[in-house]
Amino acid sequence: MYYERNLPHWHPAGRQIFLTWRLQGSLPKQIVERLRFGNHKAGQQFLRAERFLDRGSFGPLWLETTEIALLVERSICKGAQQLEQYQLLAYVVMPNHVHLLIAPAVPLARITAAIKGTTARHANALLRRTGEVFWQTESFDHWVRNPLESARIRQYIEQNPVKAGLVSSADQWPWSSATKK
Repeated sequence: MYYERNLPHWHPAGRQIFLTWRLQGSLPKQIVERLRFGNHKAGQQFLRAERFLDRGSFGPLWLETTEIALLVERSICKGAQQLEQYQLLAYVVMPNHVHLLIAPAVPLARITAAIKGTTARHANALLRRTGEVFWQTESFDHWVRNPLESARIRQYIEQNPVKAGLVSSADQWPWSSATKK
């Protein structure tokens, strides 16, 4: 399946997907515009946005609240374990964004709608923001080409809290597959 919005989305059947989404308002408008209209490949756009998100210097950081981070983590695990929508290979819930590495068993749109929809409603209720936009609408996704790339992405996901300076070791970040090994 292939489609385009602001980013191209291609989901070949039987391939692992690296998926990232962020909180609404977590990037300044000028950064979003530069990424959208700049002459960058999708991977370059992702890395530029990721560097900014890791700093946590703009917008909401609702995912650093334990209750909300746990809500998101439980939803991610439920999609894999109870709903069997995907095999969960790696994940991390950062203060303003989420990374997943999955092997989907259902269409990706169904997976993201389930996770983002339920967590947005419950998180907004906890924050007393009912009816407000919680997640940025579009997600970044990348299909994994081979086992080496899968291993590299898993390491990238699990090391993200270390790279962002939130912990000194990946197993110290509570909302990550690195702590569940």
